[in-house]
Order: sequence, then structure tokens, then C-alpha cells
Amino acid sequence: MAALKESAELAGGQDCILEPLCFPEQLSGSVSLASSDDCCLVSCVLCSHSAPLSDKDQLLKHLVLDHKLVIADIKLIADFPKYMLYWKKRFTEQPITDFCSVIKTNSEGPAELQENYFLLCDVLPEDRILREQLQQKRLEEVLEQQQKERNDTSFQRTCMFCNEDFTGNRSVLLNHMAREHSFSIGLPDNIVYCTEFLDALERKLDNMQCFYCEKIFRDKTTLKDHMRKKQHRRINANNHDYDRFYVINYLELGKTWEEVLSEDDRELLKDDDDDWSDWQAHPVCAVCLFCEQQEENMEKICTHMQEAHKFDLHKLKTELNLKFYQQVKLVNYIRRELHQCRCYGCQKKLETKEEVVQHMMEAGHVMQIPEISHWDQPQYYFPTYENDALLTALSDSESESEGADHSSDVPVFPEDISNLKAIKQNSVLNKLLKDRGSSS
Repeated sequence: MAALKESAELAGGQDCILEPLCFPEQLSGSVSLASSDDCCLVSCVLCSHSAPLSDKDQLLKHLVLDHKLVIADIKLIADFPKYMLYWKKRFTEQPITDFCSVIKTNSEGPAELQENYFLLCDVLPEDRILREQLQQKRLEEVLEQQQKERNDTSFQRTCMFCNEDFTGNRSVLLNHMAREHSFSIGLPDNIVYCTEFLDALERKLDNMQCFYCEKIFRDKTTLKDHMRKKQHRRINANNHDYDRFYVINYLELGKTWEEVLSEDDRELLKDDDDDWSDWQAHPVCAVCLFCEQQEENMEKICTHMQEAHKFDLHKLKTELNLKFYQQVKLVNYIRRELHQCRCYGCQKKLETKEEVVQHMMEAGHVMQIPEISHWDQPQYYFPTYENDALLTALSDSESESEGADHSSDVPVFPEDISNLKAIKQNSVLNKLLKDRGSSS
């Protein structure tokens, strides 16, 4: 869980983070396989409250605020309504603590301020099996639908580019668009829900929207010229709204088509190849606390924050005598406050993060850190951004200093070799050699 959900006592629940946050430049391409039945009602697992599947975020918010329940990796659940129904039944049979990890917030504070949050995730074998079964059932349904479409000879549709009518199998139209209009959405056998796919593409054309860059134009003539000149007669692979139309996205739980394609099965056969000399690690960049600036190491990002934002992390670490995990909590706290567009110095809330940073610079609040008891809390062990490389670059100054002290306290006595001849004559090895010679 990338960010622990905050208490309901916060104003109107505005501060709750219902999804793991991720920096845009490293955003993981999670497969979003939306259900076609968005009007289906999904019931809360702990009460009678329900909400449409299309309004899933409101149901998740209800779970956090009213029941302190957090469900991990929502996007990897193939059938969310059935998942909720299963756990609704199980929670009536056994207490929630039998299934969920319990996380206590403000554990060192007063008892009246402590709260227990419940985390339901696939660490529990029963939850993992349920997710895999739902994924397997979804895959079977998709493959059955794909087979029906492949064998269907009653397909009838007009080409969206030239208005020519096509009947028979869907592959006739798809091959026509690829051959005559240089527009290919992939091999027909790799596509499922083809009619819905073509409907979505036609809606884009009707809205004068380019398939690839998704810009909107004033008329169809301008749009066609743009797509022809820019070679945009293709869909954008980074638009995950299209993922549900490709069978490859249903094959493995939690894997996108990019990850599946990147796997080379031939490498699995090379068990005897242990040569890692050609392996190259991609540099992981740390992101500034206040802007989008990235640097490859801690020294550079600290220098940037000090010069551009007047924020000196090393100075704070020294003045407050911060241990490693306190540094982690401080970084996560600052990330959380800025994500919620709130100044951590005066708690003033603004519209955007940029406005908050500008306010903090003008008011001199950048180095005005609240009392340590305010942010040194267990909930800030959890990263606000799940791919925050800045956390991995923090130094454990306490262990470093201890290591330095130990090395300086241990005395080292050099061996006296000033009289090397006497050492050789008095060596115990001479006696051993004599005893061995006499015995032979």
C-alpha cells in the first residue's frame, strides 16, 4: 500500500488518498480492463451501502472513512463486484481481523487519537487464490468471446474511412482498413470485443479527434490531413482504454502487454549462462520535493533543493538529529502535504502545488518544519509515491558514524620484525620440522 489512508476527522474526507500515487515519468502501465457493465451495483463488504461500478471510487472512500478498510491493488482485481460479494459473505462468517492486517495509526500518541486500519491484500493466501480464480474465469470468458467473433459470419459494418460496406467476417473489414487506409489495429485473431472497439474509434472520428495524439480539430478534412501528414493513422499504445480489446492483456494477472512482450522465453533455457557482464542498470532518478526536477544521486538533488527552494535536508538532519527512519517519515510527510496542496509550515491550503511552493518561498516556510511529534508517526513509514527513489538515496548517518567510531577505537599493533633471524630460529615451525625428521 503506497499511502496509508488518513483519518475521517480530516475536513470532509478531502485528504484521503484512495489509489497508490506514482510520479508521472515513471508511471507503471497497469492494465485497466474495465467492465462493460458499469451500471452494476457493487455492495459494501461490511454494510448495506452500495454504489454503481462506474462510481467505484466513492465506494472505496466509504470503506476507508466509515470502516477503516483498505483493499490493495484494486486495478488487479478482474471482477470487482464478485470480489466484493465473496468477502461480504466471509466477513459475516468470521471477524475481519482473521483476514486483514491491522495497522495502528498514532501508536505512540494518546489512546483517543489512535485508530486501527484494516488492509485486505493478496498476502492472505485466500485472497490471492480468489484473485487468480477471478482472473482465470475472466480469461475463459474472453477466449470464448474471441472464438465466437472469429467464427462469426454475420458481421456487418461500414468502413469509417471510405463508407464502403462489408459483410461476413470481421477480418475482411480490418484487413481492408490496414491495406487501403494504412490503419491497422493489429491482427484480427488478437482482438476481442471488436464491435465495441470500432465503436470507440468511430466516436473519436465523429468528435474530430486524432487516434494517436488525441488532439481535436475543427473539421474532418483538417483531421484527415493531419493524420496523413503526421502518420497518425494508428492508435496510441499508451492509451490503456484500448487494453480491454486485446487478448494479451488478460493472459497473466497484473501484467500489461508491454511486460508480456518483453519476456523472452529463450532466456529461460540458458540455465548455464551466468555471465552478467553485459547487464546495464537503468539509472533511477530522485525527484525534488517541491518541483519535477530529477537528479541521479542524492548530492545533486539536495543541491538543487537548496539552491532553487532554500530547503536544506542535510541541515535539518543535523539540527534535529534525525535517524534514518525519521528521515523517511519526514520525506513522506512533506510529499503528502504538498500533494494535498497544503503548506506544512502554517497549514494553509491552496489550489495547486505550485501555489503552495510559491507561498512557502515568499513566507519563508520552506524550512519551518512542524514539531517532530506531528510527523514522526507510523503512517509516514508508507511512501506517498510508491516509486519515490529519494527514499532509497537517504543515508543512514547513525550507522555510518557508528562504523567510523568503531574503526577509530580499535587499536592495531604492528608485528615486530626488526630481528627477523631470531624469529626464524625461535619459531615453533623449526621444532615441528625436527620432530618430523626424527620420526622418519
